[in-house]
Amino acid sequence: MASCLIVFVSGNRNIYTVSRLNADVRLLLENEMGVVWLTGEISNFSAPVSGHWYLTLKDARSQVRCAMFKGNNRFVTFKPQNGQQVLVKARLSLYEPRGDYQLIIDSMQPEGDGRLQQEFEQLKNKLAAEGLFAQTNKQPIPEHPQCVGIITSKTGAALFDILDVLKRRDPTLPVVIYPAMVQGEHASIQIAQAIGRANERQECDVLIVGRGGGSLEDLWSFNQEIVARTIAASQIPVVSAVGHEVDVTIADFVADVRAPTPSAAAELVSQDSSYKASGFENFRRRLTDTMRFYLSEKNQRQQSLKHALEKQHPNYRLEKQIQQLDDISVRLQQSVQGYLSREQQRTDHLSYALQLHSPHPRIQKMQDNIAQTERRLIEAIGKNILTSRHQLALSAETLEAVSPLSTLKRGYSVTTDTAGRVIHASGDVKTGDTLVTQLADGKIYSTVD
Repeated sequence: MASCLIVFVSGNRNIYTVSRLNADVRLLLENEMGVVWLTGEISNFSAPVSGHWYLTLKDARSQVRCAMFKGNNRFVTFKPQNGQQVLVKARLSLYEPRGDYQLIIDSMQPEGDGRLQQEFEQLKNKLAAEGLFAQTNKQPIPEHPQCVGIITSKTGAALFDILDVLKRRDPTLPVVIYPAMVQGEHASIQIAQAIGRANERQECDVLIVGRGGGSLEDLWSFNQEIVARTIAASQIPVVSAVGHEVDVTIADFVADVRAPTPSAAAELVSQDSSYKASGFENFRRRLTDTMRFYLSEKNQRQQSLKHALEKQHPNYRLEKQIQQLDDISVRLQQSVQGYLSREQQRTDHLSYALQLHSPHPRIQKMQDNIAQTERRLIEAIGKNILTSRHQLALSAETLEAVSPLSTLKRGYSVTTDTAGRVIHASGDVKTGDTLVTQLADGKIYSTVD
């Protein structure tokens, strides 16, 4: 949802909304400050799944938040680490939703090489603005030099390479060596002094200033302002011959002609049977230098236009919206994690409460009581059965003792009539009645006479 950018007018006062204030401050930062170079230590580095980078740059006293979008960070040749010192090229801005002042980083490099490269670009732009690289200031190299001056280390390989080429191409050509340190703290001063000494003596009609190849730091003497201004002020044409063809120094831009190597410089100022070819090569190199300078100027103009265009480009707004989306994503993730944590705590609490009120302990206790009662009942029944068996045995013995059969076994008998009535006395019968006498082993039937 778009923010409402409304300014309320109360009397003679403009009353800003927070959104309007942040928007105006952002525009002020972006339009007034433009591109800045900044060095600092990385902290709080973050690389979310969106591919963008978020970090803080700090020094001993201050810090600033930064964002580098994936369209630019894909060109970074190293993996940023917390604690690493870097040099960044960035645009000042403000993240409106939080009111956070921040930098939008366009490029990043380790501080060491980056600082030298920054100094190189600053001096190059400064001297170019003064016209020191202008083709109109270039002096032509004499077609038939009468003497060649060489400004380099007297022990370096570059000197011997130059001398070998000159000896091979034109052994009679006079050479004057103006020795100077080409690397180290005082090298730039010695190089400038040697150029000045050659101009004072006026012994030569062309100078070769150079050295062999090396790193950016090794060649740094030829990127010093004192050397550049001394070359520009030289009345004697200067051929720069620093390093290899891929090495480019400030001295190359300000010199009258640039040679890719010291050996090539020697060929350039000397003549042999291939003089015409050398002249063509000289023209080609000067044309190359001119085109390089022209392209450099056009590149600066392009960068300026690119920066202005980027401010109006939809990608610029998209970058801000992407950053807002990343911020919302992080806050949403934190919110979800907080909600899940609270629900987990609530679930744990309910689980504990349920355990306290669970029927399982009571059921288990009742089952234990039933089992105990069952054991007691079985024991009681067993005892009752034993008691009943004992009583039954006693009753059987008593019954056996009083049983008529037992009496009969002892020799007694029982007399009844045929109806089974016991005859107790003689008067209970009459003549002719049939009597039944029960003995232990059978019955006797008899008739009364």
